[in-house]
Amino acid sequence: MQNFLSLLKREFKLFWQNKVLRLLFIGAPLLYGILLGYVYGKGKVTDLPIIVVDEDRTEMSSKALQMFDDNEVLNITSLLYDQNNLSQIAIEKEAACVVIIPKGFEKMVLTKKYPEIVTIVNTSNVLTANYASTALQVCLGTLKAGVQIETLRKQGIPENLVATQYEPFKTTFIKKYNRSTNYMYFLWPGVLAAVLQQVLLLGLALAFASEYENDTFKELVEKCPSLLKLMSVKIIPYLIMSFGLWLLYWLFTLWFRIPFYDNLLPLTFVAGIFVISVCFIGILVSILVPNQLKATEILMVIATPSFILSGFTWPLSQMPVWVQGIANCIPLTHFLKAFRILIIENGTLSQTYGSIWNMIVIGLVCGILAYIALYFKRKDILKEV
Repeated sequence: MQNFLSLLKREFKLFWQNKVLRLLFIGAPLLYGILLGYVYGKGKVTDLPIIVVDEDRTEMSSKALQMFDDNEVLNITSLLYDQNNLSQIAIEKEAACVVIIPKGFEKMVLTKKYPEIVTIVNTSNVLTANYASTALQVCLGTLKAGVQIETLRKQGIPENLVATQYEPFKTTFIKKYNRSTNYMYFLWPGVLAAVLQQVLLLGLALAFASEYENDTFKELVEKCPSLLKLMSVKIIPYLIMSFGLWLLYWLFTLWFRIPFYDNLLPLTFVAGIFVISVCFIGILVSILVPNQLKATEILMVIATPSFILSGFTWPLSQMPVWVQGIANCIPLTHFLKAFRILIIENGTLSQTYGSIWNMIVIGLVCGILAYIALYFKRKDILKEV
């Protein structure tokens, strides 16, 4: 036991002596947590610049303008009365949308000639385009309803029948879970989980590769002949430090006032399995690749696209089957699914069993392969003695 503890102490010392690794493992989660927290801190998009071309200049077009102004998502940065240099102005103002109210709009509405309001959506940024176009649809839909109800009133239809004449049935949309559609609650935790996976893989890429390069692997094998203990010595320090990062992430949720209170213990359990699974992937590559740089490069190939492949932002079901197969071999995919169930959807631990077993399988497969690879590495070293 004393020998095992001395080896753990040695591992922590090696970690602390590596300035780059120390900076990455501790600095990256801290920096990303704070930086991304302030980037997405607002949570939802507001005051998106739009340009309105009012060629009508009537009371009805003024009502439309007032509705745009009252909507928190929209901000009229330019009000024009013709379409001269419209494209140039839209680029200068970085407009998310351009709304064109045609000449004679009010007259055509009143005479039922079905005029058209043209909305040009700048889809160079899909997020702002969706927010702005949705807000404009709400505003113009409200204006349409108001005009139709007023027309029915003028036709002498009783007030109690106006609503049913205009709207034959009601539709109700109920938002669950992230009701405010807060982008911070949606994206920030997923990115931090990806960062945790990345720094773990970076750290463990050097676990055995650095021993090979520094010619200390033989010494390590002599001190710890048990392969299981040898792997544990390399993994346990990162498990301990990962728990520290997990506490740091929890403090970030308090700092940024993110209401993640329920299911924290089940999520911590799932996060522990996630970390162990990632550690075995890192250990396996570190054993197989005797060069620190190459081991790091290989693990970065795994870590870099993992967030995109995870299905967290783009549905996994919409990806080709072979891409889904790759995504399912990465622990982050299953952890983020479990995170969404437990924290965002307020589900139960039993509903995450599928994700948990997938991470366990990944960890077991990589752990067994790492054990076999380490066995042959040790055998080669002992032959040289």
